[in-house]
Amino acid sequence: MNRGNGFLRAFWKYRALYLISVPGILYFIVFKYVPLLGSIIAFQDYNIFDGMLGSKWIGFENFSRMFAHYDFLKILKNTVLIGLYDLVFAFPAPIILALLLNELRIVLYKRVLQTIVYMPHFLSWVIVSGIAIGILSPSTGAVNQMLTWLGFEPIYFLGEESWIRTVLISSGIWRDSGYGTIIYLAALAGINPDLYEAAEVDGANRWRQTLSITLPSLLPTIMILFLLHIGKFLDFGFERVFVFLNPLNKENGEILDTYIYTAGLLGQQFSYTTAIGLFKALVGVIFIVIGNVFSKKTTGESLY
Repeated sequence: MNRGNGFLRAFWKYRALYLISVPGILYFIVFKYVPLLGSIIAFQDYNIFDGMLGSKWIGFENFSRMFAHYDFLKILKNTVLIGLYDLVFAFPAPIILALLLNELRIVLYKRVLQTIVYMPHFLSWVIVSGIAIGILSPSTGAVNQMLTWLGFEPIYFLGEESWIRTVLISSGIWRDSGYGTIIYLAALAGINPDLYEAAEVDGANRWRQTLSITLPSLLPTIMILFLLHIGKFLDFGFERVFVFLNPLNKENGEILDTYIYTAGLLGQQFSYTTAIGLFKALVGVIFIVIGNVFSKKTTGESLY
């Protein structure tokens, strides 16, 4: 009884906080947890007219078909490679940018530059793709004009499958790296200035201070964001890729998200693509668990 009364008193004391959290809780229930019930159709030969309760149960047949399908294995390879490139090149970009911004001493210049690098994040991928297509145009694009000026042949970046992954990763870095610096700059602001003063007394230059003070202080934040990043390793984003795809680069550019759209919505293979979605989720959970264990043992930081 005492425990129950204590809970009620705490609930009433913080009632305003609980009240403002209701919309967020409802959002996750309605749009995240309730749709999970639909995952059952991955084990059915789903018919839209029969519904989940009336469709035929076929077990793991959709998963067997998934791994046996040549297109799926090819697209899985594309997704893994693009995910690896994103992890290697795009994930460190906000860290490096935050470190560079942190070194600026002219406050006005720093704020103006921060605003400039934040702005692309608020552009939709349709606009970003339009900008990229214009810049990379083989006839009028700025990049190819510069290549021609240097004596090289123009490159049709979006018409050659060998370049599509580079375009996808580069456009993502340009759009999101500035916004990603917000958390890192907040973490940098929390570092005790006395540490830098002591390092200067010991004769450490700015590079040495970065290696010995700044990066170790950022490591907990980096590890948490890294774990969240690998949790969506196979979830690169449908709209991010779809706006750049065309028949000339589809061989190396199509990923699981765009394949789910093509096979699931256009091809009406709902059960099959739901199985692919469950596979993606399972891989994400496995990566988070492994990464969390590794992070806890090496840095002491973890998600749970």
